[in-house]
Amino acid sequence: MNEFFTLAQSPHGIAHLQLNRPERMNTMAPDFFPALRDAVQALSDEGRTRVLVISSTGKHFSAGMALDTFAGQGAMLDTSNARARLSFQDSLQRLMDCFSVLDQARFPVICAVQGGCIGGGFDLAAVCDMRFCSADAFFSVQEINIGMAADLGILQRLQRLIPPGLARELAYTGERLPAERALGVGLVNAVLPDAEALLAHVMKLAAAIASKSPLAISASKLALNHARDHGVAASLAHMSVLQSAVFDTAEMGQAIMAWKSKQDAGFADLNPIAEL
Repeated sequence: MNEFFTLAQSPHGIAHLQLNRPERMNTMAPDFFPALRDAVQALSDEGRTRVLVISSTGKHFSAGMALDTFAGQGAMLDTSNARARLSFQDSLQRLMDCFSVLDQARFPVICAVQGGCIGGGFDLAAVCDMRFCSADAFFSVQEINIGMAADLGILQRLQRLIPPGLARELAYTGERLPAERALGVGLVNAVLPDAEALLAHVMKLAAAIASKSPLAISASKLALNHARDHGVAASLAHMSVLQSAVFDTAEMGQAIMAWKSKQDAGFADLNPIAEL
């Protein structure tokens, strides 16, 4: 348990991580990042989770990094000399890795956004496999408005999610991208009337994903991520190796029987990853 979010797991393989500081617009303090990283890594390692839903509480999904983090001027933000700058780089990379764990997890991650998805909240949404939002949602690269370049992944990921020119417009201006335009440019998969309808929609999708072979789902995510980051030829070569590792006729037979009978296949969970 931590002060930033709750985490629940259903017996059907759906994990639900819900930001729970609505009185602070679900802002992120430094301790949020390792808490998120450790929670997601544990889910991935244990093998029981088949899909993760990230949602929020209150009016806004997240207003990003708490501004008092920047006012603190502690050792983490010190760039006064060469040694401090070297440490700053390592600290920032570790913060980035706390979001990258969602990309590396063995299951898909669905993000449900209501209200403002601002700054670090936008970084969090962008690293997820899919995004859905309510009609009142908006997205903003807020960092430019406080005199800094966004540095937790949005500048690297947004150009792959929406037209590059629009990504640059948002990065340079800090202007809000409203829900309907976010749908039009492909940032979100659907816009729902309100937060309640939004959560119901993503949970229904999560259940559909969780019913599939977790082996095939995990392999599909690996292949999609590799293809996103590499050329077609390299990705096809990767796919031949990946498929040779995960091709399982028994799993396929189980899936075909379930599909024909319209019953739950009862797939086994992924094996846990052994601790070192």
